[in-house]
Amino acid sequence: MKRNFDDSYPREVQAKAKKNLVWIVCVSISMMFAGLTSAYIVSMGDSFWVKVDLPKAFFVSTAIIILSSIVLIGATRAAKAGNVSRARLMVVTTLLLGIGFGVFQFLGYKALVKSGAHWVTNVIVDDGRYGDYYEIKKGGEYLTVDNNQFYLNDKKIEGDDKKNLQAFAVQFTVPSLSDLKGKNINYGEFTLLYKSEPLTFIDGEFIRPNGERLEELDFRRLRDLAQNVKDDRADFFMQGEMGKDFKLYYNGNELDYKERTLMYKGKPLSANLQNKLLRGNKDMSTAYFYVITILHLLHVVAGLIMLIVMSIRSYTAENAYKMAISLGAGSIFWHFLGVLWLYLLLFLLFIH
Repeated sequence: MKRNFDDSYPREVQAKAKKNLVWIVCVSISMMFAGLTSAYIVSMGDSFWVKVDLPKAFFVSTAIIILSSIVLIGATRAAKAGNVSRARLMVVTTLLLGIGFGVFQFLGYKALVKSGAHWVTNVIVDDGRYGDYYEIKKGGEYLTVDNNQFYLNDKKIEGDDKKNLQAFAVQFTVPSLSDLKGKNINYGEFTLLYKSEPLTFIDGEFIRPNGERLEELDFRRLRDLAQNVKDDRADFFMQGEMGKDFKLYYNGNELDYKERTLMYKGKPLSANLQNKLLRGNKDMSTAYFYVITILHLLHVVAGLIMLIVMSIRSYTAENAYKMAISLGAGSIFWHFLGVLWLYLLLFLLFIH
């Protein structure tokens, strides 16, 4: 029935109808992403905005999708030239490259999450900020914090020293004080101080020098600090150093960070803006990033399904001309996804 319907129209009309349908879909998708990127820019105004470097995996995926488009162009030309076997091989190759694009996209998301850029996350550490209530000594020397990094004797703590610090902190990440009953806390070479006084751990309780026991509220502050240390953060939820691994903007202006103080236009951030940051302490820029890129990835999944269908049809098509019609319409959508990704990449590279 379908064969009779298709054959009732000239081949040129069939090809044009299929291409027009694909173009309508592409225009609709373009309007959606234009709205999202516009909303991104508008949302940046009068708000705090975190900007991070894009993972290398996203650039690898860009090279892959460009290569896939080139291969698909070759497949279309081969079909038009009547070289069916070559066209089949190149369509299947395009499919494999498309899968590779998706794989590297997921690797990019994994790298973002590892750096602290979650779907929706806080900007600055408020609960459990090091130095507010608790401090740590190692070998009799205080640990200090500078630009989101822990230091000991002016040397950044990293490698095995960082792992030892995190192993010490993870002991305090239990839900409540009662969960420490019957457990031993291994201080090792570390000393834990509460309000500049060393805490000892005896019979499942933290004891201050005057004999007072640590209350549940104070333990929650310790637990928050321990979680921050475990997750490799000090003053910001993003990992790394501000200005190097990530940047914080307000109203389009980059903020500086000196002596654990945010600086806006060369002056300490006003109390009003500080309170605003604490009240709206969410990194919406990363949420936008995930929405935009994952939506594109979902369209790529649709493109991969299309490539699977095209690969099957390349083996079932009655002749090279019908294969060329199918490839001509399908390739428009795949090329469009590649151009759309390049636009999004440039947008995120220079705006995010």
